[in-house]
Amino acid sequence: MIKHLDPGPDSIGLARDTLAYIVLKARAFDAEVDAVDPDDGSNAADDGMVDALEAGRDNPTGAELRAAIASLDDEARLALVALAWVGRGDFDADEWDDALKAAAGARDGPTSRYLMGMPLLGDLLEQGADALGLDLTGEEQVGLHHPATERPAEDDRT
Repeated sequence: MIKHLDPGPDSIGLARDTLAYIVLKARAFDAEVDAVDPDDGSNAADDGMVDALEAGRDNPTGAELRAAIASLDDEARLALVALAWVGRGDFDADEWDDALKAAAGARDGPTSRYLMGMPLLGDLLEQGADALGLDLTGEEQVGLHHPATERPAEDDRT
């Protein structure tokens, strides 16, 4: 039987709005590509010669994701690693406690470096959250400032 967690914001030690923000930043980071045309005729006065999806020193996406992960407390960072592992299929949802213990035992260096090295991190985190019964759709829409969607009241969430 799969154990679904209460989808309250602190049920896994990580607030859903924070998790949704990290998922969105991870997806943006995953979408970055290496610079392919450094002489593309960009107007430096307009855009600082930074293409939105090109990885590089001037693109803040990686720094924002790294900062978001680094700002978490230990419990939240462990939950983030465990969520990625559940999303990747290393653990099932009913093995959540085992995933947390394994994450605690596998610490080696900055969590952000480890997680940002995972391909499709944003998808893995969302799949892990879905497996645990945590729906991030509302928080993601708020994070994207979706004009047609209002944040549901706390008691209206499922």
